Amino acid sequence: MDHSRHRWSLCAAATLFAIAAPLSAQHSASDQSVVLEAHVHGTARVPYRTVGDWVGKLDLYLPTDSAPHALLIYFHGGGWEHGNKEMVVATVIPYLEMGFAVANVDYRLTADSLAPAAVEDARCAVKWLAKNAARYRLDTARFVLAGGSAGAHLALMAGMLRASDGLDGPCASDPEPRIAAIIDDFGIADVDELIDGPHRAHWAAEWIGDGPDRHALAKRMSPLTYVRPGLPPIIAVHGDADKAVPYSQSVRLHAALDRAGVPNELVTVPGGGHANHNFSDAEMIRIHKRVEAFLLAHHAWLPAGRAP
Repeated sequence: MDHSRHRWSLCAAATLFAIAAPLSAQHSASDQSVVLEAHVHGTARVPYRTVGDWVGKLDLYLPTDSAPHALLIYFHGGGWEHGNKEMVVATVIPYLEMGFAVANVDYRLTADSLAPAAVEDARCAVKWLAKNAARYRLDTARFVLAGGSAGAHLALMAGMLRASDGLDGPCASDPEPRIAAIIDDFGIADVDELIDGPHRAHWAAEWIGDGPDRHALAKRMSPLTYVRPGLPPIIAVHGDADKAVPYSQSVRLHAALDRAGVPNELVTVPGGGHANHNFSDAEMIRIHKRVEAFLLAHHAWLPAGRAP
């Protein structure tokens, strides 16, 4: 495995994270970001499954101490049709600073295979990490799923589905991991709404395909279909001016989770667009503090020095 290249990617992302935003102002680096490299070991392109010629890979960022660590499993966005795990390295840096181990996961895109392939990959990645938890010193009681946009959709599906729902493929017989929480950043909750009608998005329609059962498949790919009591706590972040994924989808998911008695929170960003567009620095900091508080309240994260 190419450890040196991955260490470089983490350092480069940390540098970009520190200097890219404040073009109009300079800020001191946090103490955590300065020492982060010394306390995190990166392992690149770890294969978690093979389907034909396609090999699903993930990158692992692991704290160097010996204690079992909470794990953040992150899925990149891109409408299921583009993107890769490398483009979101900076997104996971705050979680590394919080002491999480991080798994950054690639999955099959539309050009590789239509729905439900990406969902199956997400489920298999989570189960693979649970099976290998001891090897990587991961705390299986504190697996947190996260993603943005289509990646948030996959995080929701990976955490809400059961093997009995029939979307795990060859991973169906693997043990069901416990998910401590899900972080849903402007994710798709209703795929069917996006394949036809006023909110149609070409990338959603292309992922579902043009088969005669496309609407049934889209509903089967929708997190709203799987809301029920007993789900993991879910925190959603969504701008109310999102033109790619309607804000109303997160509102409907929040209401459905409330009715089912699932602990959840919807963080609304007034005037916020898709993928953090028009999110101010202050808003981003406010959001992260809300996420931290949510994870702490639901025992998905334990700050350093605090007893369980």
